[in-house]
Amino acid sequence: MTTLNRHQARQVAFQTLYSLEMNLDANIEAVVRQVLAGDPEIEISDTLPQDVLDLVSAVNDHKNELDLELSQYLAAGWTIDRLSKVDLTLLRLALYEAKSTDTPKNVAINEALQLAHDFTGDDSRKFINAVLNKALTQDN
Repeated sequence: MTTLNRHQARQVAFQTLYSLEMNLDANIEAVVRQVLAGDPEIEISDTLPQDVLDLVSAVNDHKNELDLELSQYLAAGWTIDRLSKVDLTLLRLALYEAKSTDTPKNVAINEALQLAHDFTGDDSRKFINAVLNKALTQDN
């Protein structure tokens, strides 16, 4: 079985969710296998990490609800459709983890920002931080 640390698992989940956003007909397991094969730091085996598959499936299954919630925290005039797919994928993943798993909110935010550091620019990181802080740290 492929064993990943928590950051690696989130990164694989993020990359898989992004790929699924680009190809809505893709098979989750095939995409996870492809993402794992593309990372030289991860030793893959025949068995895919179940925690990654579960997280990807859950976020993918709840996209509409996550988008509806996220849209409440966007600046006036902004809609989900205007967001970059990378930013939207990171926001969905962090919001789902913080609200629907035992991941502490600050960890979900920090992990999203770390992934944003690796996959986006400064403006996106600032945007993601602002939206997640509104969504997860204010009394809702």
